[in-house]
Amino acid sequence: MRGPGTPPRPLDARALAALAANPGCSRRALLDGAGVDKSALAAKLGSPAPFGQSQFAIVRGNSFEAKVKADGGRELLRLIGVEEPGTVSVPDLAAAGPEGRVARTALALREATGAGGWALLDHPLLALEVAGSPVYLEPDAVVVRPDGGWTVVEIKSFPMVDGAADASKVGAAARQAAVYVLALERVAARTEGARVARSVLLVCPKDFSNVPTASVVDVRKQLSVTRRQLDRLTRIDEIADALPKGTSFDVERSAQELTAAVESVPHQYAPECLAACELAFHCRSRAREAGAVETLGRSVRGELGGLTTVGAVLAASRGEEGDPADPAVAALRRARALREEALASAPARTALEHTECPC
Repeated sequence: MRGPGTPPRPLDARALAALAANPGCSRRALLDGAGVDKSALAAKLGSPAPFGQSQFAIVRGNSFEAKVKADGGRELLRLIGVEEPGTVSVPDLAAAGPEGRVARTALALREATGAGGWALLDHPLLALEVAGSPVYLEPDAVVVRPDGGWTVVEIKSFPMVDGAADASKVGAAARQAAVYVLALERVAARTEGARVARSVLLVCPKDFSNVPTASVVDVRKQLSVTRRQLDRLTRIDEIADALPKGTSFDVERSAQELTAAVESVPHQYAPECLAACELAFHCRSRAREAGAVETLGRSVRGELGGLTTVGAVLAASRGEEGDPADPAVAALRRARALREEALASAPARTALEHTECPC
């Protein structure tokens, strides 16, 4: 589906968190599962996504992570309460290929848990099956405690000012970390004495310095939602089997061919997609052309019931269509009546406001 010679674009925890937030979108599930470069595809369709992490932010993030992990992870270990790094095991996780790294990570976790001491796993590799397709995930670090507890560490370069960071950024980090916790639980289930913490250690710069500070973030809610949503995803092979024969998302094809291929896959657009999916602007354009109420948001869509287009909503409010017994239709007609009443009284209020005082 990617085209001959096109390497797959690997899924990461951020993409999985976004996919879990919109499990009904078969289009994203298929494209992510097939490793299609959605940025290149969106650009070829004429709707490039004007977002992404800047090169400066990437360099700053890498520099801060290197500082946190320098000298055997001294700063990171200090944040978790270990003053002497020499007592902490830092296993070598190098291996051939992703399968080898996953196996080496699992072995290192079992050995560290059995040893009953502190261990720091730098960039371990975990595996998780999503919609029938294997996904490899690489958290910043995992700490193994002497009591057998495993804690995911997320290192971010946004500041933590006066002990608190931007709520939206912390929420995004929590959703991403929940995916790591979910994958780590698969390994813990096969490791005697292991248990995965339902909270993660978020490490950020303190105030506007480059000094690391940490906060414990509870991800139980995000973990529950992610697990439920990923379980609801339709298998990739089932989505692919329903497509027309020869469907391909090779960006070397013409824009017309790619448009037909993309439109052949069912999707579920919501305004939240604009911050998480590279194809969101294409999907929004199509939804607007069709007059779909999804462009107004999930909550509005849910309130409108069987009214799926803006035209149908307006017709129902005017009394031209719809069942009067339908609560959504009744509410729309009442809202229109109130609007007309307010507009009718507006000229009278305006005239009264402009009347000069006779005194």
